[in-house]
Amino acid sequence: MRLEGRVAFITGAARGQGRAHAVRMATEGADIIAVDIAGPLPPCVRYDSATRADLDETVRLVEKTGRRIHTAAVDTRDAAGLRDAVAAGVARFGRLDVIVANAGIAAPQTWDQIRPEDFRDVIDVNVTGTWNTVMAGADQIIAGGRGGSIILISSAAGMKMQPFMLHYTTSKHAVTGMARAFAAELGKHAIRVNSLHPGPVNTGMGTGDMVSELTRAAETNPALSHMMTPFLPDWVAQPDDIADAVCWLASDESRYVTAAAIPVDLGSTQY
Repeated sequence: MRLEGRVAFITGAARGQGRAHAVRMATEGADIIAVDIAGPLPPCVRYDSATRADLDETVRLVEKTGRRIHTAAVDTRDAAGLRDAVAAGVARFGRLDVIVANAGIAAPQTWDQIRPEDFRDVIDVNVTGTWNTVMAGADQIIAGGRGGSIILISSAAGMKMQPFMLHYTTSKHAVTGMARAFAAELGKHAIRVNSLHPGPVNTGMGTGDMVSELTRAAETNPALSHMMTPFLPDWVAQPDDIADAVCWLASDESRYVTAAAIPVDLGSTQY
């Protein structure tokens, strides 16, 4: 019960990593404000979109732990919608302590196949959407006067790079810098801000045409295929593995950790 009595705001919570964060933090005692687009993603995205049914399943799993959850179907590019969702959750639960900016998209494309609209969509969701998420909740944490923790989900691509995802790599490096900048300015409020950097994770991003598109892109430059080779025997982490790190960053066990870029990538960024 490391998070007992606290409230966490999580984006991209309908499935995958976001759902794992919500359930894990609820298990540790937190009430949850969960947001997801729960609908169509930009055209460059090649995996299946989350649905309202997925978000409803997150509700069921959180409530099964005995904790409360408030949900909203909101695109993180909608700053006003995010603010409304957080305000409604805080009105219901009385406080906000943790923000997990988890929502993001990936699109496998070689550099010369990325259209201007593809680049814009990835940056808008991954960078502006992350900024919107923090802006929607930071004032609420400050108002509580208890400090808090903000966790921005970047990627191994935000420490090294991800071949055939130039726009994704660019966006995740931006998230890494954003975490440091927020950490500097929010530190006086006892708010810690860190970025977390997963490598490959077994989530819905592997559905649809994602794998075939990435394979097709890799065939254009096979020498880059081993850029993300891990040190450990497992090639893919599970969402719960990332949730463990998120929960630690949300808890007092990491109370002096801020402005850090923390990899959970099986060593793949060190190769």
